[in-house]
Amino acid sequence: MFQEFKIDNLKTFPKELEVMLDRHRKIIDEITKSDETSYEKVLKPLQDLDEEREIFFTPLSHLNAVMNSPQTQQAYEECIPMLSKFSSQMAQNVELFKKIEQIKTDNKEAQKVIKNEIRDFVLSGVNLPENQKKRMEEISLKLSELGNQFSQNLLNATKTYELIIEDEKDVEGMPQSDIDTAEEMRDDKTVYCFSLQIPSYIAYMTYGPNRTYRETLYKAYNTRAPQNAEVIDEILKLKNEKAQLLGFDNYAAYALEKRDASSQEDVIGFLEDLAMQSIPHAQKELEELQAFASKTDGIDKLESYDVAYYSEKLKKEKFDFDDTMTKPYFEQNRVLQGLLDIVSELFNIEFKNINVPVWHECVKSFDIYENGDLAGRIYFDLEARKEKQGGAWMNDWETHYIDAKGNQHLPSAFIVCNFSPASKETPSLLRHDDVVTLFHEMGHAIHHLFGKSKERSVSGINAVAWDVVEFPSQFLENFAYEGPILKRFAFHYQSGKPIDESLLYKIKETKNYQAALGMLRQVEFALFDFKLHQKLHEGDEVQKLLDTIRETTALLKPPSYSKFQHGFSHIFAGGYAAGYYSYKWAEVLSADAFYECLDKEGGFIQHRAEGYKECILSQGGSEEMSKLYEMWLGRTPEVQSLIKLYGIQPPVIEEH
Repeated sequence: MFQEFKIDNLKTFPKELEVMLDRHRKIIDEITKSDETSYEKVLKPLQDLDEEREIFFTPLSHLNAVMNSPQTQQAYEECIPMLSKFSSQMAQNVELFKKIEQIKTDNKEAQKVIKNEIRDFVLSGVNLPENQKKRMEEISLKLSELGNQFSQNLLNATKTYELIIEDEKDVEGMPQSDIDTAEEMRDDKTVYCFSLQIPSYIAYMTYGPNRTYRETLYKAYNTRAPQNAEVIDEILKLKNEKAQLLGFDNYAAYALEKRDASSQEDVIGFLEDLAMQSIPHAQKELEELQAFASKTDGIDKLESYDVAYYSEKLKKEKFDFDDTMTKPYFEQNRVLQGLLDIVSELFNIEFKNINVPVWHECVKSFDIYENGDLAGRIYFDLEARKEKQGGAWMNDWETHYIDAKGNQHLPSAFIVCNFSPASKETPSLLRHDDVVTLFHEMGHAIHHLFGKSKERSVSGINAVAWDVVEFPSQFLENFAYEGPILKRFAFHYQSGKPIDESLLYKIKETKNYQAALGMLRQVEFALFDFKLHQKLHEGDEVQKLLDTIRETTALLKPPSYSKFQHGFSHIFAGGYAAGYYSYKWAEVLSADAFYECLDKEGGFIQHRAEGYKECILSQGGSEEMSKLYEMWLGRTPEVQSLIKLYGIQPPVIEEH
């Protein structure tokens, strides 16, 4: 049965964790010193301990992200060093390592667990001399603290900033729902308050008519947390030192040991190829945008803070379409229910709304049934608020597996987004991009929740290579552009009328609007991340590297004050170091799979969906993704599927 989401006392939480860790140390010591060398007596109970720690600690780390307060922050910061120390001690336990090396089994899933354990021990420095092991432990602890510090600096900067607009003409033309959300009474006067939280920031950058205010907001967003410059320097030094202690030339080489990509050259070549195929199209897109801004408002030189605004206006002129036309049709509750209905039908499951303890009144929770049996639980926390970190993510909590006593454990997960909350006048209405985001995170969630492995270490998203973990999320999001899918839940929140066919056509038609510029932007982030970890960059070198990459990828140069890296939490606080390329790497799989599963009417091919569930989702990390993919479709994915998905065709080379 599932755990109840609750923390009895934040003040005593760190002490309770310490007691648990000491008990786990004792059990691990007993297992290590025993004569047992069977998988069932060694690795089974160790995985039970992993699950117990995960179940206990996840509610705190989750609360710190979604209901951040001085109390959650203090408890979290006290716990991180304890967990880091415990992990380091376990990872450098030579006797346990030698015992695991001896384990033999005929079970394929268990063999994968053993193989991964041995690899992870080696990568954690188990074979290093004692003084270097101690240093590895210090590095792990410090990196945990620095990642949290990076996030907290960013969150604090985001929470404290406000742009107050007093003149109504400076919000003219914005979607009414965004105006309603921003409107406040201050000193008996109506003002419009915009923040750096994503829904608010995007709203003004996309629709805000005052160019000066757009620049003000852009500058505030791109100069957040300047103290993160020092944090970045420390993180990079420590990661480089860690890699070299383990015998790698750089951190990128170390990171690839757990990835699907086989070499640094493969990653760089892949990204540079995508850039080269995108540049000719991106140049045309930017020239068109510059000409439009010049014609519309006499803007002689387009700046970074103009792009979203004029892109949206050009999109409306070009396609007679913008987000305001579709937003009334995407009421949050209806979209969520539609998504649940689609997933239910595709994968033969059922969602039942349940009333269980949650952390905020807006959270919705559902139990999942398969063939009439309880199979999982999912929580949705979809609205932005001050105490919540920006962005969107899926967080796994419990995992499907069979424990050492033969009991089956069921999986649970959280989906977190930052959609515009309801106002007095309107319910929570989503942009189409938000709908895509929800589908994306649901793709991650079902990857974890549909896992059927009996071994915890390879069940759900556990042990899935970082550069293919985005495959199921991107795969599902592709269907959020298909008319037959959207029709299921797109009804006007006031009239109840279904969305027009013409609007569905325009959503699909505009999907690849400025796709090449978007591709270049993602390639820029990925190249910056990967090259940053190929050798040690310090101080000004970090910005110089980014500037060098931008000579190719950034057709429009950002202002010199922009310090994008200070907010790049994916790689400095989110585990994507030397792995941001994963989004595009996995997208090759997702694009290829999408075309295999898309029927002529724009929906799923049912038997393909069943095969996808059986061969990809249910297998989790029990096998390499490349093998699972071939098991499903009998072939390897094709890179050109990604180019096709974005509507970017390679340039024609004329023969002479």
